Amino acid sequence: VQLQASGGGLVQAGSFLRLSCAASGGSFGAYPMAWFRQAPGKEREFVAAIGYSNRKTIYSDFVKGRFSISRDMHLSTMYLQMTSLKPEHTAAYFCAVDRSLKYDPSSRPTSYDLWGQGTQVTVSS
Repeated sequence: VQLQASGGGLVQAGSFLRLSCAASGGSFGAYPMAWFRQAPGKEREFVAAIGYSNRKTIYSDFVKGRFSISRDMHLSTMYLQMTSLKPEHTAAYFCAVDRSLKYDPSSRPTSYDLWGQGTQVTVSS
């Protein structure tokens, strides 16, 4: 059972990217899932999360109106649409799932028990 994040890359400021997080070996389409990011020398930071059966989404203040989280439950794949990227969005982005049967998504890293590897997003000015 694992999560595979992909879609990162090197882009210019103002560009867009779509990150994907695919679940394999299990179906996490209904569980809360989230994106976090970690820049060099900094702690892991919450970006966005989506709740049980896609009923609720939450965002950190620095991505509201700019990033959008979604999920295709049939494909067990979560997405992060990132628009109007800035250099300060540069980080490794991680996806995670909360398999504890909660309904609402959480912004706390400790709420998530399975993590994928990071996908690097680098935004040049």
